[in-house]
Amino acid sequence: MKIALVTGSAGLIGAESVRFFSKKGFEIIGIDNDMRRLFFGDEASTEWSRRKLESEIKNYTHYSEDIRDRASMEDIFKKYGEDIKVIIHTAAQPSHDWAAKDPFTDFTVNANGTLNLLEMTRQYCPDAAFIFTSTNKVYGDSPNSLPLVELETRWEIDKSHPYYQNGIDESMSVDQTKHSLFGASKLAADALVQEYGKYFNMKTVCFRGGCLTGPGHSSTELHGFLAYLMKCAVTGRHYTIFGYRGKQVRDNIHSYDLVNAFWHFYQKPRIGEVYNIGGGRHSNCSIQEAIEMCEDITGKKMNYLYTESNRIGDHIWWISDVSKFKLHYPAWKYKYSIKEILVEIFQSGVFNVK
Repeated sequence: MKIALVTGSAGLIGAESVRFFSKKGFEIIGIDNDMRRLFFGDEASTEWSRRKLESEIKNYTHYSEDIRDRASMEDIFKKYGEDIKVIIHTAAQPSHDWAAKDPFTDFTVNANGTLNLLEMTRQYCPDAAFIFTSTNKVYGDSPNSLPLVELETRWEIDKSHPYYQNGIDESMSVDQTKHSLFGASKLAADALVQEYGKYFNMKTVCFRGGCLTGPGHSSTELHGFLAYLMKCAVTGRHYTIFGYRGKQVRDNIHSYDLVNAFWHFYQKPRIGEVYNIGGGRHSNCSIQEAIEMCEDITGKKMNYLYTESNRIGDHIWWISDVSKFKLHYPAWKYKYSIKEILVEIFQSGVFNVK
């Protein structure tokens, strides 16, 4: 028996991982205690997603446990042992705004929880691949010091800069920068994942994501940019643009494309690896451009307001350079563009889920 253990299994990337790896013949162990409801309220709850997984995926077993609880994690890892072939760790407190309200919870979920999972992997299934969803926030606000040029609908990096062609690569420093407390807790986890790989010769990887998106997102104002924007576009809910004249740029990667990258890594894992991963030059937009696309898709004008105050540590421009991952895994390709992502979110009707 081969098992894929997925934390945050009812969330956007977790649920995509469950479906993807179950189709590859894995038994799936899902761990998710719906802390997203605690973080962001009832509309962000992933209970609906868990129910769908349990009804649709026959080889799925769910545990409503907290990754901070070392004893319960040990019970699960001990039970399945070396049948666990891959750990896909997506559970997290994902908002830099929320982290400032409760730093203890943010850090213990993101850092201590990751440590628990790494140590259980080392003890009970050390040959398994350990895949961690890190974040571009490990680089703090260093991207804001790049030479940016203001265009009509977006900020863009100066064409003479090395990052212009493909985006920001893994050589950017994580030092001497404002990370947000969320960025700091994820950086601690990121360093642990690397260290367990390098120190204990384990097959670990950090995928430093930009905006991860798709119709499986239980979106809310503080997390889930594209899905929340489309929710506002469809329902007429008010949307607030925070600073930078709405020209801040994000690359957006569909959950399927990211999990497909996980699959490629699993088939040929490396030791203590790090990749920037996102939509890259293939799939990116500014908030202004995203609003225009939402209005075009829905046929409705959006109800939005602009405020000059930007979020602390927010990136003005982020496009991931995925060249390193493509070099190591040349068979991996994007399936979704930014417009295709928005159309799928709209057609899914997921914004109506309660």
